[in-house]
Amino acid sequence: MDITINASFLPHLDADESLHFYRDVLDFELRLDVGSGRMRWLTVGPKNQPDTSIVLTPPVTDPTISEAERATIEALMAKGSFAAIVLASPDVDAVFAKVEAKGADIVQEPMDQPYGLRDCALRDPAGNMIRIQQRG
Repeated sequence: MDITINASFLPHLDADESLHFYRDVLDFELRLDVGSGRMRWLTVGPKNQPDTSIVLTPPVTDPTISEAERATIEALMAKGSFAAIVLASPDVDAVFAKVEAKGADIVQEPMDQPYGLRDCALRDPAGNMIRIQQRG
């Protein structure tokens, strides 16, 4: 089989804040900007990986979700435990220095994990957990 990852989805609370983070802090490119206001979807991705994207979506678009469920989702997002993504870099320490200098919400500085990886962690403006691990 020939299967690749095309897109992953992460929720956003403010499209403009998320765009700033992914474009200006992580240096991703904006590929699509669809909708407006609270119903705005952004597709971003690494400049050197045109076939792999992250779609930033409003957290709750299903009209059958109750207000209590919506509040639960937003509370989980605020804690950073609703959604996550793992990125990789050949130099996690250099990437960390750049994102920290750009004001990213740092959760964990680069460290060697007991399971054999070196990584760091940060949150995007919606609270999504982003881990960046050493590649190679």
